[in-house]
Amino acid sequence: MLNNTVTKSILISIALLSFSVPMAGAQDMPTNDYWWPNKLDLDALRQNPNIGNPLGQDFDYRQAFEGLDLEAVKTDLTELMTTSQDWWPADFGHYGPFFIRMAWHSAGTYRVFDGRGGADGGMQRFAPLNSWPDNANLDKAHRLLWPIKQKYGRNISWADLMILAGTVAMESMGFETLGFAGGRIDAWEPEEVNWGPEGEWLAADRRDESGRLEKPFGASQMGLIYVNPQGPGGNPDPQLAANAIREAFGNMAMNDEETVALIAGGHTFGKAHGAADANEYVGVEPEGGNVEDLGLGWKNNYGSGSGADTITSGLEGAWTINPAAWTHNFLENLYAYEWVQTRSPAGAIQWEPAGGEASNLVPDAFDSNLRHAPMMLTTDLALKVDPAYREITTRWLENPEEFEDAFARAWFKLTHRDLGPNSRYLGELTPNQEFVWQDPIPDIDYTLINNRDIHRLKQNILDSGLSI
Repeated sequence: MLNNTVTKSILISIALLSFSVPMAGAQDMPTNDYWWPNKLDLDALRQNPNIGNPLGQDFDYRQAFEGLDLEAVKTDLTELMTTSQDWWPADFGHYGPFFIRMAWHSAGTYRVFDGRGGADGGMQRFAPLNSWPDNANLDKAHRLLWPIKQKYGRNISWADLMILAGTVAMESMGFETLGFAGGRIDAWEPEEVNWGPEGEWLAADRRDESGRLEKPFGASQMGLIYVNPQGPGGNPDPQLAANAIREAFGNMAMNDEETVALIAGGHTFGKAHGAADANEYVGVEPEGGNVEDLGLGWKNNYGSGSGADTITSGLEGAWTINPAAWTHNFLENLYAYEWVQTRSPAGAIQWEPAGGEASNLVPDAFDSNLRHAPMMLTTDLALKVDPAYREITTRWLENPEEFEDAFARAWFKLTHRDLGPNSRYLGELTPNQEFVWQDPIPDIDYTLINNRDIHRLKQNILDSGLSI
């Protein structure tokens, strides 16, 4: 039976939740209608969600997923990684880094305060996420995945496919992951979430009087996944960047070691793209485009518009000696050189080795006759400057196996945190272990409350005098 002590504890918890946490008002958030007022309004078609859902009322994703040949999907994804397309050529002949970014940005919106965001639902396909500045050109990643999604249909959701693609990408480049779990059910229309009060992309008006991010926000600016890679507000101060990183990643359930592992591990792969100034050459985001654009945005009029002429973040260059393979070269380069400020061709602040060192270390993404110096972002140097981050990175520099294990665990957490307990996991690729962040549900070794207890609890709440 439900005792009186438990009842009082529940009432106190409700009271604390109701009155002790200051939050930014949802009424202040810009909606999709604000961002794109000229978009065709389809709300009239969504008045009966059960009928509007293209999957149907009786669709059972768990059952559909059980009929999926997951190894066949992985084989198709692995082949896709190195099948470069003329309309969007793969850097270094490998789409792996591109799909890692897609998967990371799909999952990276998760925030601990209210559990919103994350990869579940595949919301990166919809406004506003599909048009955030930080998600520039990921519409092409979705288009590259489209033939595989067509092949396997409802047996794998877009949400699962995007995360699986990022994980297979790492494996195809030589990194051993912890595995993958399915179970993310696709949404079929945009979801209105309070991503911030700002009515301008990359604006940052979300801090309280003490300078802390207001609840429930995780990212530091409107339209970013985490923080500005050039430094807070464009200020290239690595320690200030470290402070912003710790706050943002902490709001998204990551501790210092997990944060460092994700940044150092993620930047082992691929490159940044800033061939020219986006303001001069890049068109509107997908939601701002015309119907005939078919969901593609950020049309680039610089040179070929893709490949070596790609413009995404405005930063330009790669971090390591082999950007399409797992190495320990990110941490090696971080500590091997003195880094000095420079600017990308697009004008973004980044860093290069002093005195022209390592000028031939990094291969060009498309021309085998060209070599470049590695680059670092202000947020990368934060891992060397901040005392706590420095302790971690110097330890991992000497113990690369420990770094690999930390990155594998952090990646699995990043991409599975919003799934909850592993009882929701689907498929045979799941790791045979349980993590505390999965909110494991203990075995029931007690008597559950009955309807009479529930009625009594409701009455106690009504009699408590609490107001809304």
